[in-house]
Amino acid sequence: MKDKLARLGIHSLWDRVLHLPLRYEDETHLYPIADAPAGQSVLVEGEIIESGVRFQGRRILACKIEDGSGSLEIRFMNFYPSQVKMLEKGKRMRFFGEVRAGFLGKEMIHPKVSRAGIEPNDALTPVYPTTAGLTQKKLKMLIDEALESVALSETLPRTMLSRLSLPGFEESIRFLHDPPPDAKRSELDSRTHPAWTRIKFDELLAQQLSMRLHYRNRKGRSAPVFRTQGKLVDALLASLPFELTDAQKRVYGEIARDLASGNPMQRLLQGDVGSGKTIVAALASLLAIEAGFQAAVMAPTEILAEQHFAKFSKWLEPLGVRTAWLSSSLKKKEKEAALKKIERGEADLAIGTHALFQEQVAFGKLGLAIVDEQHRFGVHQRLALRQKGSNEPHQLMMSATPIPRTLAMSYYADLDVSMIDQLPPGRTPVVTKLVSNDRREEVILRVRSACLEGSQAYWVCPLIEESESLQLQTAIDTHARLVGDFPEIRVGLVHGRMPNGEKAAVMREFQDGKIKLLVATTVIEVGVDVANASVMVIEHAERMGLSQLHQLRGRVGRGTSNSVCLLLYQAPLGRTARERLKAIFETSDGFEIARRDLALRGPGEFLGARQSGVPMLRFADIGEDELLAAARKAADELLASDRDAVNRHLERWMGEKSEYLRV
Repeated sequence: MKDKLARLGIHSLWDRVLHLPLRYEDETHLYPIADAPAGQSVLVEGEIIESGVRFQGRRILACKIEDGSGSLEIRFMNFYPSQVKMLEKGKRMRFFGEVRAGFLGKEMIHPKVSRAGIEPNDALTPVYPTTAGLTQKKLKMLIDEALESVALSETLPRTMLSRLSLPGFEESIRFLHDPPPDAKRSELDSRTHPAWTRIKFDELLAQQLSMRLHYRNRKGRSAPVFRTQGKLVDALLASLPFELTDAQKRVYGEIARDLASGNPMQRLLQGDVGSGKTIVAALASLLAIEAGFQAAVMAPTEILAEQHFAKFSKWLEPLGVRTAWLSSSLKKKEKEAALKKIERGEADLAIGTHALFQEQVAFGKLGLAIVDEQHRFGVHQRLALRQKGSNEPHQLMMSATPIPRTLAMSYYADLDVSMIDQLPPGRTPVVTKLVSNDRREEVILRVRSACLEGSQAYWVCPLIEESESLQLQTAIDTHARLVGDFPEIRVGLVHGRMPNGEKAAVMREFQDGKIKLLVATTVIEVGVDVANASVMVIEHAERMGLSQLHQLRGRVGRGTSNSVCLLLYQAPLGRTARERLKAIFETSDGFEIARRDLALRGPGEFLGARQSGVPMLRFADIGEDELLAAARKAADELLASDRDAVNRHLERWMGEKSEYLRV
């Protein structure tokens, strides 16, 4: 039983109490068969007048009941011998299930069965999330035991509850586990009932409190102090062929203040595609290096990491900065040489993939860890890189996936957030066009024309191998076909399953202009920077996420040429696909796109939260701005005035983890 409960995330009595129903069934009212409404689950009772096992393409158990008002067919596709005996002719039984219009009249398929004659339930029946081998009846019994075993005492001040018009905790939790027959089903199912509001508020409050305490604890720890004359920074700025935007200067100032504070920086640097986050990261690295420390830059893919290595080397090596490259694709001797340089402090800056946080990597004096596309790494991976320093190093996390304000308020309340909200001058807007797959030949002509005129193009496909279920065009087949369509130009292919060395060689040839058309999977979603590329074709755009489409579109328009993104779609389109394509067509504002993407996908999928360890909300909806704002205000109030209430609330919602957050 313990293992089954653990699969549901239930490890304690409080976990049982907070294991709330998915929905409710009404077994409080017994319907005459003639009055039982079709299309909803109802409770009926009758005498079995026919029963037996039939063969209708498979063995089924079928019976027919009557109650004086009408008759009802009952069928079970899967059944046990004991059920055949239980449903013998002449018995009077009770059935709960959805009434349907069948070939022989009204019918129920696989209803719940119970003895007749007992009083109907005096409360709506909760239906809980469960797992194999754990019945609803057993789970309900365990939850009821927990409700009687723990003290459902109030954690929040009465004045706060009164001000927010929230019901008491015990009243709310008992109501949700056992709602009375007259409870409004619509409010329960939509989770808008005041009892649900109280639970959602408590969950948001616990999340806000835990994040704030993490933030405070971090501010109480020490980290290297980077106070320099800024000679390296000045030298780099003087060498650049462009000037920083006001937004870049502001963000750099925020980072520089953090690095000089003596407390560990954990700052999230947000910026839309092409806003210039990389140069800000390079400037931050120079502050660490000039102060006598090492910096590390970690990227989620080899392509993106190599792009960073090329850029940082070009900018920093002329200033005397020693760089090291580390990835899993390096040969043994090359890797050993890089590891020695990093450990001895002979490399001021190490750049690589997840290989940077492997156990054998030791830094001589790591002072700053920079993680690009941070949402693609798990929390433990980011922590492993931080722990490479003898003292806790500063950490800068970067993301080109803008986070909507409400989401940042909730999920990143433990971080400082900087935002580059301005694009560099001279960037040309990308024209986005939606093109039906029926007009594919027109797209091919457009791509050929651009390549023959000296530009380059991407052709992105979502799958590597054929999928019969999705029937999507594959990168490999598309490459073969386009090679035939474009005999006059070189067509390259890159995808995630290619050997890293081969993939890097193709990307270098594309960057050098030798390959004019690059067929790729979404491995080129981030970090690829080829100014001469002015056409992006995305196959089956209706299958991709909104943020992913925006990232891919950002691979073009990085030079001065007019650029276009052609979204090939397969009709007919579903509602969500139409909404995605409408949004990407209507706006190029990354934050507006992120807002719409959040509305379409929800926070967990938007952030990749289940993969990256971001604390998920079980009950609250992150889009409920008013409730989140109230929870943020309440967290400030409790932290300032009632530390006991803070500890009690966190213990209830965080369990064992609350020990690390006590104040």
